[in-house]
Amino acid sequence: MPPSLTSLLSTFNSTENLWRGAKCCLLVTVVSLAGCATNAQNQQALSDPAHTARDNYLSYTQSDPLGAYLAGKPQPYRSSPKTTKTLATAALNMLGIKYRFGGETPNTGFDCSGLVSYAAEKSLGLKLPRSSAEMAREGKSIKTNELKKGDLVFFNTRGHRYSHVGIYLGDKKFVHAPRSGAVVRIESMDIAYWKKRYNGARRLAANTTSSSLATAN
Repeated sequence: MPPSLTSLLSTFNSTENLWRGAKCCLLVTVVSLAGCATNAQNQQALSDPAHTARDNYLSYTQSDPLGAYLAGKPQPYRSSPKTTKTLATAALNMLGIKYRFGGETPNTGFDCSGLVSYAAEKSLGLKLPRSSAEMAREGKSIKTNELKKGDLVFFNTRGHRYSHVGIYLGDKKFVHAPRSGAVVRIESMDIAYWKKRYNGARRLAANTTSSSLATAN
């Protein structure tokens, strides 16, 4: 006997309700997954090294007026024309990165020569020696009264010459990675500690021919 009209309608309504319920469940699942993806992106942004470095620098400079001296000056450096001024600008973009012995990238942190080496390669196309003592043999010697922005300045901080290096900024200020527990920052060469330990300066040249840096003694 064929099914009655009432039975057919009942079956159709049940199927339609089931389909509606399935669509609702699918929509809830998509929204939930989107929320998870957004949370994951937020967590990734909070753990980004650049975000962390910025927070460290801002908290550090609250009690460090000297470190804040050029906080508003750093600008993205341009690869052309290549001058020693771009070397200083590249280093200033690393303000707040933590010191790490042997470190040579923003992700790992920097020691003094690691910071200079990284900035020189990024801004001038130079591959410098890894130690500050070896860097002191590159470029040409510069007298104190001839210092210009981007010159390398050297100090005796470990009982021997050229054991520490920074990058001159002008106005007797330099940027460097000072020591364990500190961050890349700006200091004055007029401070007694640095004035007593100053060893001299060298001026590099941009690598425009992909050849090794010429040395002048």
